[in-house]
Amino acid sequence: MAAAIEIGIDFGNKIFNRIFTIELENLSFLFFILGHIVAIGLVEELTKFIIVRQKVLNDKEFDEPLDAMLYMIITALGFAALENLLYLSPFLLPSWFPEEAKLSLREAALVTGFRFVGATFLHALASGLIGYFLAYSMFFPKRKRLLLVIGIITASILHGLFNISIIGLSAGAQNQNPALVIIFVVSLITILSSLAIFVSFGFNKLKKLKSICQQTSSTD
Repeated sequence: MAAAIEIGIDFGNKIFNRIFTIELENLSFLFFILGHIVAIGLVEELTKFIIVRQKVLNDKEFDEPLDAMLYMIITALGFAALENLLYLSPFLLPSWFPEEAKLSLREAALVTGFRFVGATFLHALASGLIGYFLAYSMFFPKRKRLLLVIGIITASILHGLFNISIIGLSAGAQNQNPALVIIFVVSLITILSSLAIFVSFGFNKLKKLKSICQQTSSTD
C-alpha cells in the first residue's frame, strides 16, 4: 500500500513539475524536501502506525505501555525487510526489469549493506518514537490525537531528512566534494543518534509506568 501511494505521489509530482517548470523553478528545492517528507516519510510512518493500530491495539496481549514501542518497532523491522527485498528485486529477478534498471553484484552488495543497516535502523527508531507517543497518549485521553500527530509528524520529518541526507551524501561522493560528504555524514549521524537517544529514553520511562487496562488501548 505504501509503495503504491508513494509511486502515485511521485508520478503526480513529476507531471506537475513538468507542466509548471518555469513557475516552479525557484521552488523546486522546496518541493524536493516536501516530497521526501510527505510522499515517503509520512506515507511510510503512517502505514506502519495503521498496521499496529488495526492489528494490535485491541489485542488482549496489549496491556503494557512498553508494548506500544515494541509492536511499532517489530512492525517497522518487517516493513524494512519487505522494502529491502523490493530494492533488491532488480538483482534477484533481473528478467522482470529493463536492462538499465538491473543491478550488478557490486551495486546489489552496496544496496544491501546500506539498506540493511542504515534504513533498517531508521525504520525501527522512527517507529519507536511513534510508539512512545502512542503509549504516552493513553494516559492523556484529551490530548491523545495531538500526541499521536506530534509523534507521526516528527518521525516523518526525520525520515524525510534522512533520505535527503543520503541523496546529498551520494551527490557529494559522485562530485568528489569532501565538504558536502562531511555535512551529510554528520547529518545522518545526528538523525540516527537523536532517534536512538529518544527511543532509549522512552523505553526507560515507559518501564516505570504501571500496566494499563484493555479499555485504554483504543485510539478511537
